[in-house]
Amino acid sequence: MKSRRDRVTPAEIGLRTYGTARRVPGLRREELAQLAGVSAGYYTRLEQGQVETASEQVLNALARVLQLDEIERVHLHNLARQPSDPGLSEPRRETPHPRVLTLLESLDEATPAIVLGRRGDVLAWNRTGHALIAEHVDFNAPQEPTRRPSIPRMFFLDPLTRDMYRNWDELARVHVAYLRLTAGRFPTDARLAELIGELTMRSNDFAMMWAAGEVSDCTVGTMHLQHPTVGAASVDYQVWLQPESPDHRLEIYTPNDSSSADALRILMHQGRTETAQDSVPARQD
Repeated sequence: MKSRRDRVTPAEIGLRTYGTARRVPGLRREELAQLAGVSAGYYTRLEQGQVETASEQVLNALARVLQLDEIERVHLHNLARQPSDPGLSEPRRETPHPRVLTLLESLDEATPAIVLGRRGDVLAWNRTGHALIAEHVDFNAPQEPTRRPSIPRMFFLDPLTRDMYRNWDELARVHVAYLRLTAGRFPTDARLAELIGELTMRSNDFAMMWAAGEVSDCTVGTMHLQHPTVGAASVDYQVWLQPESPDHRLEIYTPNDSSSADALRILMHQGRTETAQDSVPARQD
């Protein structure tokens, strides 16, 4: 709330400052409280996390004054529902729903696709999705929970992954903002807290982006790649949410131009060849 209060200027919401010097870049607590219709003392305790509950009406009023977008509004409500000391617990092992796996299989190798868990772990992928995103990683790794590739870890800690994205900075910020949204939804997830702590300690870029406090969903976007096998390519990603397992996302990739389409076809044929080789029974001497 403080970070969002700092970015809203009095002029944006019609407050007159009469030319007086201000010690804060945005709204004062007293100004925000008055505009939202709550007492300054109550708002101060709320911002400092000293209020156990806040009504939906108060949160919506604060969101309006702070000019939050829909995702930020959802995040504010998630934070307000958290107990003051939620504690951490070991989450259940993530397993992709059979219908999601059926849908993934139906895409064949023509469309690169991966299934992601709540923390960005790869729960499953087809051959083309694997070749596009992480061909240097063992294709069978997602089948073993302890070996599942973590997209956030790869983005910030794997030099090969970082070098592949020409718009790495833009995509990295999206990953961090989505992790913050997820942390608001699952405040007791010990593995999520461990992931955030690890990335903060090991990556200065992650620590800087996390400190910015941005929050957003991750549903559509563009990846500009310099792929080690097919060279330059530009693909869009779009996320299909799963009603029966809302924590999981099926992410598919489509080309933006003819050369990128050719690149994906090369990866598709490569994937089909690997699948055919895997299906050939071992020779018995």
